Amino acid sequence: MDIALVVGTACPALGRAVADALGVTPASCSVRPFPDGELEVELRSSVRGANAYVVQSTCAPVGERLLELLLLCDACWRAGARAVSAVVPYFGYARQDRRQREGQPLGARVVAEALGTGRLTRMLAVDLHSRAIEGSFAAPLEHLTAVSLLTEAVRPRVRPESILIAPDLGAVKLAEAFGTRLGLSMAVVHKSRLSGSEVAVRAVIGDVRGRSPIVVDDMISTGGTVVAAVRALREAGSGPEVTVVASHGLLVGEALPRLAEIGVRMLVTTDSVPPPAQVPFSHQVVSLAPLLADAIRRLEEHRPLAELLASR
Repeated sequence: MDIALVVGTACPALGRAVADALGVTPASCSVRPFPDGELEVELRSSVRGANAYVVQSTCAPVGERLLELLLLCDACWRAGARAVSAVVPYFGYARQDRRQREGQPLGARVVAEALGTGRLTRMLAVDLHSRAIEGSFAAPLEHLTAVSLLTEAVRPRVRPESILIAPDLGAVKLAEAFGTRLGLSMAVVHKSRLSGSEVAVRAVIGDVRGRSPIVVDDMISTGGTVVAAVRALREAGSGPEVTVVASHGLLVGEALPRLAEIGVRMLVTTDSVPPPAQVPFSHQVVSLAPLLADAIRRLEEHRPLAELLASR
């Protein structure tokens, strides 16, 4: 494979793990701020004639990470790369796929169009919050899923009384994918969002009495959705042991103490964003490196990606 793997500053450990899985050495590059806050990006390895893959999540600080991704992609193109693909384990603006009221932008579309200026040949992303935004990108988007990796991580915790929980209607298809692999039934929490960190539960759809919930979602940001769901499950008679599984563990603000307060026993996430150093309960981090490396290898060998893609 004649590839160049360029690793941004958002998730360097994951980038190195992808390089190890592919058996390549990451391209040498420098990203540093000027005194006025501008970013200076420089490739120090040749990418001329190679297929360049730029690994960069758009996690906090989101704007800076996004700009760094654009600069790295442009640097690869100007340095003579044959093709430039963005590998974005976590795409931050996928939640802004619709306007809730007048005066708001369509953030996902704006960011997708910005990425369209980056000379991208292709984009790879993992478990987008909204699949609908695929149509906003000029370059083809490969929507990968971490469900298989997460399923195997959580399988040892599955008991006869376990039940999968979709904490909102948007997570139903994801929960169904887990259910198919684990052979578990599912319940759904119907919620309405009050703010960026607070939600209200309307109903629990399904019988959870005496069951051990495994709550699955694409991401945990402030923890508000999970907290509201677990409280509703307890009121509906569920068992006390709660496992939470999410592709992206942003865990911002008071997320960790909030999850600890409701008695989460185990949290399973991927390394799409760097995990926190200290977590007040059991936290298993599943690496996306095998998934991303497999996708890159299949693209280079012109093999189908169907087994790796999120269901439509």
